[in-house]
Amino acid sequence: MVTAFNPALTTTRDFQRLKQSLHRQMIDVIDFSRAESMTEDDLRGQLRSLAEYLCSRSETNLSGQQRDAMVSEIMDEIYGFGPLEPLMNDPDVTDVLVNGPDRVLVEKKGQLQPTDIHFADDQHLMQFIQRLVGRAGRRIDESNPIVDARLPDGSRFNAVIPPLALCGPTVSIRRFGNKRLAMEDMIGFGSLAPAMADFLILAVRARMNIIVSGGTGAGKTTLLNCMSRFIPDSQRVVTIEETAELKLQQSDVIPLETRLPNMEGKGAVTQRDLLRNALRMRPDRIIVGESRGGEVLDMLQAMNTGHDGSMSTVHANNPRETLDRLELMVALSGTELPPRIARQYIANAVDIVIHVTRLHTGERRVTRISELVGIRDGEYQMEDLFVYRASGQAADGRTLGAFYATGHEPVSLRRLAATGFDVSQYKPLFEPRELETSQKQNHADSDESH
Repeated sequence: MVTAFNPALTTTRDFQRLKQSLHRQMIDVIDFSRAESMTEDDLRGQLRSLAEYLCSRSETNLSGQQRDAMVSEIMDEIYGFGPLEPLMNDPDVTDVLVNGPDRVLVEKKGQLQPTDIHFADDQHLMQFIQRLVGRAGRRIDESNPIVDARLPDGSRFNAVIPPLALCGPTVSIRRFGNKRLAMEDMIGFGSLAPAMADFLILAVRARMNIIVSGGTGAGKTTLLNCMSRFIPDSQRVVTIEETAELKLQQSDVIPLETRLPNMEGKGAVTQRDLLRNALRMRPDRIIVGESRGGEVLDMLQAMNTGHDGSMSTVHANNPRETLDRLELMVALSGTELPPRIARQYIANAVDIVIHVTRLHTGERRVTRISELVGIRDGEYQMEDLFVYRASGQAADGRTLGAFYATGHEPVSLRRLAATGFDVSQYKPLFEPRELETSQKQNHADSDESH
C-alpha cells in the first residue's frame, strides 16, 4: 500500500479539512493587486511565509513536524497536485486514479494498489480538478462535465464530474516517465526477443507501413516511440495525436494535436482534419498516435500514395481483429466503399501488424508480429512471423513463456531484395526456432510501457 504523510490528527480527512481552511484564509488576506506586480519567486516566498504564520498559531494545534507538512501541502495545493503530490513525484507510479474524495488508487509495476490519501470532501476535489483544468486552458462544469487534457509535465489528465459521475468527481492521470525507453530496454524487460527487435528495426528502415495493436495500457505508444528512433534523421515526419504522447528524436518532426470545440461549439480540429493538412506538408512519413475513426481512410490513402513507412496504433485484441477494426473505421469515414474494395485498400496499405498484450500479471509482451500478405478469395492473408506462447507461472508470479520464429519469410523481404536492398543478413531471423532472450531477472516489467 502506498502511504502518504499521516499527521497525528483524528484522520487524514481532518488534516485535509484543516488545510482547506488555512488555504481559504490565505486567499482572504492576499492582496491580488500587489501579487500581479511581484516576481514568481517573491510571490512564492510571500505565500510560504503566510502559510508558516497561519500554521504556527496556537489554535491550529500542530506540532513542528505537522506544521512543516501542512506548509508543504498548502504550497502543493497552490502550485502542485495537492494531496496527490507524493504520488506524482513517485517514478514507479504510472497511473493515478481518484474515485471520489475517499478512494485514491495507483498503478505500480502493472498492478493497482490502494492508498491512504484522501481529499477533504467533494468540494476540495472539485477545486483540485478546476485548478488543473484551468492550467490546461480548459473548462469543466455541469454543462461540460468531461475533460481530457495534457498537463504541463506531459501526463494525460481525464476528469468526469457529477451528474455523470455518480460516486463524485473522478480523476484519471496517465503518467509518462522522463526516461525514454529504447528497444534495448524492451528486450531487457522481456517484452520481445532480440531477433524480433532486429526485424522491427529493419521494417522501420525499409519503410514498411506498420500498425501496432493492443488493449489499453498494453504498451502500444511505448513501442511506437522505440521504433521511431530508427527513422533516418534526414526524413520529415508529421505526428498526429489527440493528446501528444509521442517523443520523436529526429530533427525534422512536426507534432500536431487535435483541438476540441470552444464553448460555442466551434473551432474543433479533428485528427482527420490534421491528416488531410499533413499531406500538404511534404512529409516522408506520417505517424498517427491512435486511429479510432474516419481518419483511417486518409491514413491508408497516405500509405498508398508515397508515404511509405507510416505508422499508427489501433485498439484490438489480435492482429485479425485489427484489420476488422480498420474496416469499421473506413466505414465510419462516410465513404461508401464496398467491403471487397475496402479490404483490398487495407491490404495494399498495411505491411506489418504488431500485437502487444498486457498479461494479467502486469507484464507486457509483443505476442505476435504478423505480415499482411494480401487478399485471397475475399479474405485477408496473414502470416505470423514471430509469436509468444505462455507456458505457466513462476513462483514469483511472473509469466513463463517463450518467443518463437514461425519460419515464414516475409513477402515484403523479397520485395526489398528486388529493389537492390541486401536482405541476406536478415534471412536467419526467420528460421523456425525458439528465440533467445536476455530478460532481466526479478523484474516484472517496464513501468513506463504505455
